Amino acid sequence: MPAVRFTNVSKLYPHHSGPMLLRDRIVSKIRKPKHMFAALQNVTLEIERGEGIALVGHNGAGKSTMLSLTAGLTNATSGLVEVAGSVAPLLELGSGFHPDLTGEENIRINASLMGMSRRDLKRKYDSIVEFSGLGDFIREPLRTYSSGMVMRLGFSVAISMEPDVLVADEILGVGDRAFFDQCLKRMLEFREQGKTILFASHSPTLVTMLSDRAVWLHHGRVMIAGPTEEVLNAYGAANLPKEAAGVSAG
Repeated sequence: MPAVRFTNVSKLYPHHSGPMLLRDRIVSKIRKPKHMFAALQNVTLEIERGEGIALVGHNGAGKSTMLSLTAGLTNATSGLVEVAGSVAPLLELGSGFHPDLTGEENIRINASLMGMSRRDLKRKYDSIVEFSGLGDFIREPLRTYSSGMVMRLGFSVAISMEPDVLVADEILGVGDRAFFDQCLKRMLEFREQGKTILFASHSPTLVTMLSDRAVWLHHGRVMIAGPTEEVLNAYGAANLPKEAAGVSAG
């Protein structure tokens, strides 16, 4: 079986035209909403073990939805999502942290929620703190951290897992240049270890470095899937102004 398989997968969300009264929210929980928004539409894709797959497309194209389905954070409305092995999601880093707890306490809680045993955490704890670069701040409450520090801590915990499949959403946008280089090096190490990587990015450079194939999503549909350079060229050409693409504006 492939590492990840999507078979005719669609994901629908209720589409609301504006603020809802409490009674309307209760009714929407009981009855199927009349208007639905399709975040993904009939997506079929297979990702082999050890492959690096990049998702490209404009904001709202369905990239994050596809990542969330792979990570098991939401369920498909229809179709089948299959994942072989363990998954480490690098999504919404730090969202599960508590501001009144220290960095150290948040590491222990977050690692436990991600399925890491106490023995494994004890073995990896020092490397997690070292990777984060937080130093003595690790013993301070999270409310004293900057948003960048919180994301660095979240990335450090998630990347310490030893997954079969790594799922990431623009995670290399965290921290300063030094931390960016450190994150990139770790992602490349995952590739060398034969891990499967599924990620979304707006950076052609990162897409080229980390992927074997790319998938262009547009309004929830797969426009093209294939070799990275081929997909990037098609996506780039489609987003050029008509004049730049050699098409007369008249």
